[in-house]
Amino acid sequence: MPKPFATVLETATSLGNNTGSWRTMRPEYVNELPPCNATCPAGENVQLWLSLAMAGKFREAWEIIMRDNPFPAIMGRVCYHSCEKTCNRGLFDGAVNINMIEKSIGDIALDSGWILPRVTSSSGKKVCVVGGGPGGLAAAYFLAKLGHHITVYEAHANPGGMMRYGVPRYRLPSKIIDAEVKRIKDLGVKIVCNKKISHLKDIINDFDAVYISIGAQVASKSDTVIKKGSCVIDAMDLFQKLEDNPADLAHFGKKVFVYGGGNTAIDAARTALRLGAESVKIIYRRTINNMPAHETEISDALMEGIEILCLRTINTVDGDQILLDKMNYDEEFGILSKTGETEVWQVDNIIFAVGQTLDTTFFDGISDILISENGAIEVDRNMMTGATGVFAGGDIVPGKRSVTNAVGHAKKAAKGIDEYLGGASEVPIVKNAVAHFKKLNTIYFKKDKRTNILRPLNLSFEEILPSYTNDEISREASRCFSCGNCFHCDNCYGHCPDNAIRKQQNGSLTVNYDHCKGCGICAAECPCGAIRMVSEEK
Repeated sequence: MPKPFATVLETATSLGNNTGSWRTMRPEYVNELPPCNATCPAGENVQLWLSLAMAGKFREAWEIIMRDNPFPAIMGRVCYHSCEKTCNRGLFDGAVNINMIEKSIGDIALDSGWILPRVTSSSGKKVCVVGGGPGGLAAAYFLAKLGHHITVYEAHANPGGMMRYGVPRYRLPSKIIDAEVKRIKDLGVKIVCNKKISHLKDIINDFDAVYISIGAQVASKSDTVIKKGSCVIDAMDLFQKLEDNPADLAHFGKKVFVYGGGNTAIDAARTALRLGAESVKIIYRRTINNMPAHETEISDALMEGIEILCLRTINTVDGDQILLDKMNYDEEFGILSKTGETEVWQVDNIIFAVGQTLDTTFFDGISDILISENGAIEVDRNMMTGATGVFAGGDIVPGKRSVTNAVGHAKKAAKGIDEYLGGASEVPIVKNAVAHFKKLNTIYFKKDKRTNILRPLNLSFEEILPSYTNDEISREASRCFSCGNCFHCDNCYGHCPDNAIRKQQNGSLTVNYDHCKGCGICAAECPCGAIRMVSEEK
């Protein structure tokens, strides 16, 4: 009976007939950065918690998310999921529905009453957080886990900031905010509401460090002429009234116009419908393809019957009439100009959603804090301002304005504050190369469309999007390609003609370079691009 090939190969090797000298290239296992991880503003290890969710280990997946983001149930509802835009599966048969999986895991955690271990160590240091929005609360969370004593000051009656006063309840119910904020309180964080800190000088000497996350609170100005007696409301004021004094909006009007093209404008328009408006129109100065609002939000608004009037700006608001200028927009050069044509519309209410800016009076008289021309606070790599011990993040620093970005800033700032207070210095993270689609071998994957949850047409303020079932979570998570990271499919082990791939007791795979001749079959057959060929001259 002939000897097994592996035995023959071992015998040949023992006689000195190694194949390693034949190589010009050698295979190496890599751990590359999945695109989803690379683009998450909060820095979540998306691929890791997806792998746990696939295995039905929802508690473990939740714990991984909570390392980087204290709001999985909230984020699964309000994040605009840049991770899905870069998901390699999107170039195959549709991106993994990461956002819905996170929402569903967050809901399981709330329904199951999962709690975090209380921090027992204490640094003895006191940190003040100004602003109880997503950035401030996230900073409090990360700092409390590091053993610091945290006090959060919030100007409104309830914590949550833009999550509570900038996102309609049909997208994010108050009970979800309350439940995830309670987790942070349970860590020992003190949240003082109805407490507006008017100036940094009022608190700077009472704490060892300060984190400022007050958001962009002032409505941006526009060139629109608004005459006395006109029915105009800012979108942020609308959302605040809806939360604190909904009775004030009982007779909101039947014909409503919304001015703006971002997500806030979409939310305001959809809110107006739910307040009883019969006709809602969004006025946007460029084409619909240039709207900064997320495409799913735009499609939902159109599905609900909202009309988008593009290439128009509001010239004048005079009582119940608005005068619109028709516009030209040069897509190539980004030049916007008036056509000279106008149109007049009757209206009951106009909602302005043209953005917010920073109220810089909070920093008056503090010369060390630099404010850029566009009204943003300058910070260093640790999110510290020019004033020693004063850190800032969220909407008031340069960058995109979103809940996810605010959480990312807070996490970075917490590490910087901890280092400033005497904690361990942050070790710079060396990011690996991103595992792009061309590095994958998708022949081993079957086409499997993502599991979408249909959004029923519901014009109430009740949440309209249910979560996945447990089985749906695991099924959708199983669509992850595990880009750039070995998931032990054993393709390399099975295809190697030289028996050079070895399994270790812990399940990992290694290359025996005495046997490997550098043919590259292992790299070519790796589904997830976790093997690369490198020159022997490296």
